[in-house]
Amino acid sequence: MISVDAAQLYGWLNAFLWPFVRIAAFMATAPILGEASIPARAKVGLAVFIALVVAPTLPAPPTYSPASYEGLFIVLQQFLIGVLLGLIMRVVFAVVQTAGEFIGLQMGLSFASFFDPQTGANTAVLARIMNMVAMLLFIAMNGHLLMLAGFIRSFDLLPISANPINSAGIAVLLDWSSQVLVSGMLLALPLIIVLLSISLALGILNRTAQQLSVFAVGFPISLMVGLILLWIVLPQIAPFFERLVDSGIQTMGRAINAL
Repeated sequence: MISVDAAQLYGWLNAFLWPFVRIAAFMATAPILGEASIPARAKVGLAVFIALVVAPTLPAPPTYSPASYEGLFIVLQQFLIGVLLGLIMRVVFAVVQTAGEFIGLQMGLSFASFFDPQTGANTAVLARIMNMVAMLLFIAMNGHLLMLAGFIRSFDLLPISANPINSAGIAVLLDWSSQVLVSGMLLALPLIIVLLSISLALGILNRTAQQLSVFAVGFPISLMVGLILLWIVLPQIAPFFERLVDSGIQTMGRAINAL
């Protein structure tokens, strides 16, 4: 007769439950994997599959009851860890979208916006296009596999336990989020400089030839020059984006160590 006590039952349940919570929280916030266009059932199924693969390789988890205060604390802790690591990688794509917003504003395309189901808000068309290019580059360079490998590594560096996490990991995320404006401006800077020079030239021209309508001439010129520059610059953003992805994965490691 095989007998199973409560401690063994909790051990088997927790060996799957707590890794699943961290993985599901990461997949809900990470880029590519957490897109709104992916069905929720597919996300949950992938999270269950990864948890089943990862759980046997982890150390024995604490034997607290999942319904106890300690068990709920561990669930909340694993959820926060997954969300934190997912948001760190989400910043990488926020950089590209911010650059698209800056460029669209200078080109005069800021009014051309539509509802983006990924962000749940109105997004400039150019920002959406650059985000799609970034997604294709991310998949082409196997960024999704590197991201998952770095995340699974977190179970070794930050094992599941009832010990509280350090708030220094949140400080790492806040510091990394500054790259949204810094790197976004650097990515858009070549086009912004050229388009700003055109705006200054048209302003001087308007002062010398006041009968010339800048609003009638300036918009087509800025739009045409901006499209030509995008045709030249977009194929060259791959090295910049690759370095940004590497920095995001390294930031995940720093956040794990800080936690």
